[in-house]
Amino acid sequence: MSKKRGNNEDSLFQRENGAWLAQVSLEGRRLSKTFSTKRAAQAWIRETLNEIDVGLHYKSTLLTIERFFKDWLVSIEPSLRFSTFNQYKQITEQHILPFLGEKKLRELHPRHLQARYNDLHQQGSSPRTIQYVHAVIHRALEQAVKQGHLVRNPDNATIIPKAVDNEMQFFNQAQVNSFLQVAKTTEPRFYALFHLAVTTGMRQGELLALKWSDLYWKNQTLQVQRQLIKKKSGGFEFALPKTKAGIRSIVLGQQTIQSLQTHWEQQQQEKAFQATRWQEEDIIFPSTIGTPMNRDNLRKRFKKVLHQANLPAIRFHDLRHTAASLMLNHRIPVYVVSKRLGHAQASITLDIYGHLMPGKQAEVASLMDQLLVL
Repeated sequence: MSKKRGNNEDSLFQRENGAWLAQVSLEGRRLSKTFSTKRAAQAWIRETLNEIDVGLHYKSTLLTIERFFKDWLVSIEPSLRFSTFNQYKQITEQHILPFLGEKKLRELHPRHLQARYNDLHQQGSSPRTIQYVHAVIHRALEQAVKQGHLVRNPDNATIIPKAVDNEMQFFNQAQVNSFLQVAKTTEPRFYALFHLAVTTGMRQGELLALKWSDLYWKNQTLQVQRQLIKKKSGGFEFALPKTKAGIRSIVLGQQTIQSLQTHWEQQQQEKAFQATRWQEEDIIFPSTIGTPMNRDNLRKRFKKVLHQANLPAIRFHDLRHTAASLMLNHRIPVYVVSKRLGHAQASITLDIYGHLMPGKQAEVASLMDQLLVL
């Protein structure tokens, strides 16, 4: 069967094995696809001809999702804030390309995107993470439509799964002290790491990326300049912090400095013991041979301390929440807490931790009563 439509010719042939070969001519070249049924082949021809009618180009049929997204990131970088672009790039590399990158952009279907969102939900990703992934995909595909690579945005037909946020947990002061005391005796190699996590609220990736050159002993300050992230191909690499505000200077207390001093001395002994096996990367919290620490190993040690201290099984990230709650409940100004945590704005700190300050409402009510003399 063969018929013509303007300058484009579409054809349909049945192979000897029963499959149907659909073909459409575009810009002097042939687009082909095989289907198990005649109806599916005819539907593809109709859809392809419709796409051609609204401006489909041959080059668009060859474009992969990976190539398009990388080009898209380059094009939008000048128009975005540093923090926003960094977030788009991280989401693209971590949540989109490893799963969809090899697929042709034109063949992207709503079911592919829906499956990705469902997977994120089933893996326990937070609603915020899923929404960010959706926002990046949707914006990129809208641009693909404008550029003529797609006739319509397939993301319009998806539904973001309703997920339940992992409940925020944090230790009180007594629990923190118990946790650190047990860590000091049972996991001395990790004590300084746990101590720094609680006193600074740093993210896990930031802690594991710290180098001794970031620590200024005399001024008791720590420069946060990078994070450790998983590479697409496996392993780990250093990258910029999650946001521009993540690049920050943190003042350390005397006890924290002392724990780091002890940790440095222990590390010198490790170096001597490992001898030629030690790979010097100047990392403060490395593996036993100097390379970046494996997160799974850290998680196991962390859970071990929690068990031995008879404490609730919280996540490592909850140490960040613990640091925030201790600071806010001891009346440290929100602006100061925000800077220490590396939030882009104090409003973010309030959105996340505002419920930890219930007493403030009562204080405001009392103050307003005192101000009004009836």
